[in-house]
Amino acid sequence: MKIFADSGCDLPKSYLDEHDVTLLPLTVLLDGKEYQDIVDIDSKEVFQAIRAGKQPKTSQVSPDRVLAMWKEFAASGEDGIYIAFSSELSGTYQTSVMMRDQVKEGNPGMNLIIIDTRCASLGCGLLVEKAVEMRDAGEDVRTIERKIRKLAGHMEHLFTVEDLDYLAKGGRVSKASAFFGGLLNIKPLLHVESGRLVPIEKHRGRKKVFRRIIELMEERGEDIGSQTVAISHGDDLAGAEELRDLIDEKFHPQDIQIHMIGSVIGSHAGPDTLSVFFLNKR
Repeated sequence: MKIFADSGCDLPKSYLDEHDVTLLPLTVLLDGKEYQDIVDIDSKEVFQAIRAGKQPKTSQVSPDRVLAMWKEFAASGEDGIYIAFSSELSGTYQTSVMMRDQVKEGNPGMNLIIIDTRCASLGCGLLVEKAVEMRDAGEDVRTIERKIRKLAGHMEHLFTVEDLDYLAKGGRVSKASAFFGGLLNIKPLLHVESGRLVPIEKHRGRKKVFRRIIELMEERGEDIGSQTVAISHGDDLAGAEELRDLIDEKFHPQDIQIHMIGSVIGSHAGPDTLSVFFLNKR
């Protein structure tokens, strides 16, 4: 069985390669040149460029690339599942469905399940890891689909950014939210709601935001001590480790993963973004 993921999952390429996950890379445009996220460019380069005043652009996975990938997959005769980045944040999900249906016309036996996770970054990445675990344990594609859809509906995203202007420029939050977020060292706290980024609170200073993240994890989390929690960061490992220590002290999760945000999401979220992902009680 084949597992597919796009670069919006923010898992390192080393993990994808080691666990036989096929990557659909989104595109970053920087200094007039196109790069495939994860494949051709390191996100640290993107954060350095943003700090230098540049504004990278991004686009979904190329339809031609998706079409070629699905044709190759159809010829393999295998089952497959694609765990996709939120359709509210990228057109990649819609394109992949359209290309699959096109290929399926000539290959009616093609069995490719495409899931709109409504998740982003390591919220999506944790789902990919679960699918890999289940595949390697011998579960069939329909069982994996049911589990991933259930988990996706419970995946909590809490994150704070240094500057909401980055998200506003990409249309991810309103310009009014960005304006007020930049005042008086106010640090916004956001979450994902129905696949969209939504500012929920504002706090003065990062330490207060961190304290509030811990409070919300306690309020929303489902037995966090038994979970794997993930933290993604915008080239701010020290901040991620500080947040990890607070989470570990409070909840003692089974595991806490830390990964850098990928180039595409980083182009919109900007440097020093910090995000936490865990399963909620809803």
